[in-house]
Amino acid sequence: MQSYPALHENAECDVLVIGAGITGALIADALSGAGIRVCVIDRREAGWGSTSASTALLQYEIDTEMQDLAERFGIEDAVLAYRACEKAVLKLGKIVGKLRGVEFRRMRSLYFASRPRDEQRVRDEGRLRLQHGFDLEILESSGVRKQFGIDAPVALLTSVAAETDPYQLAHALLSRVHRRGGSIHGRSELATFEPKRGTVHARTADGQRIRCQHLIFASGYESQLHLDQRVARNRSSYAFVSEPVTEGLDCLRKTLVWESARPYMYLRTTHDDRVIVGGLDDNIDIAIKRDASVGKKSADLAERVGSLFPKMPLRPAFSWAGTFAETEDGLPFFGPHPQHGARVHFAMAYGGNGITYSVIGADILLDSLQGRKHPCADLFSFRRLAR
Repeated sequence: MQSYPALHENAECDVLVIGAGITGALIADALSGAGIRVCVIDRREAGWGSTSASTALLQYEIDTEMQDLAERFGIEDAVLAYRACEKAVLKLGKIVGKLRGVEFRRMRSLYFASRPRDEQRVRDEGRLRLQHGFDLEILESSGVRKQFGIDAPVALLTSVAAETDPYQLAHALLSRVHRRGGSIHGRSELATFEPKRGTVHARTADGQRIRCQHLIFASGYESQLHLDQRVARNRSSYAFVSEPVTEGLDCLRKTLVWESARPYMYLRTTHDDRVIVGGLDDNIDIAIKRDASVGKKSADLAERVGSLFPKMPLRPAFSWAGTFAETEDGLPFFGPHPQHGARVHFAMAYGGNGITYSVIGADILLDSLQGRKHPCADLFSFRRLAR
């Protein structure tokens, strides 16, 4: 959609953002909108990393259920995390509403018990969320079958969800950053950085120097390379998009679907009546080995969808795989790490809620730079590792 030039001269800015994917774009947009001078660099073309592989299901539901978060951190923090994600989905709709050429649709989300042993767990999850004011419906087996044609003992139907095209969105945001005076550079790889008194000095692989007040790593799973402490593990995920579907789509046109099994399968429709299906995550972290599994994983996903929706035959049109990072508790990390001091920040929007987390993270980082404390600052910081 847009190619940004490599950095060919020394530069100065208030904040240097490493990564021109959807996370870096959301952060740069939030900062530039507040009058902060931003420079964004990426070793690839903009939006060409994990952003272009994302299936972009936007949900407030976290891969870690609320009841599990409550057991780990307490119910107050569990509700805080879920409520922040709910607000982030709605906020993203407002952000996209001011942009042109970005696909975005409000959706519902259906979380169904795909195994008999998960039935009670899904019921308990629904009751806990209802108890704390979340808008959802607990569907019994007859309701799940009638509305969606799925044979499941119970499901949770929530009204706050959405889908978007993250590649379009990242480019639209970066374009707005550029119009505000920010600088965007593709094919510009960070080689070194050094926090100094009051500044951070960075250097690209081509030798260009960038002096900034703060540096933010927003380069996905690659951000872990700049920390000695292991804070997440890399996993591979698989997906395909189908040929246009002519029948059986009605129940899915406005609903994202995902299951209780782990790793889970999920699916959504597109504006041109295709179906995007993803899942079957594994621990492979070698690209050539991951890519060799795409064909079989795609066939397995198609077979599972066929069992779930026998009246909706799918023919995969294109299949792919991508690497993503996942934290132990399913929550992201935003802010400085003790290893590098207060002027080097990390935006690790890891897990299945990466785009939603990035909306929250942009606010956390902006508040921090402007001397405020975001309500999620502690929970989504590296400090929780010491709990």
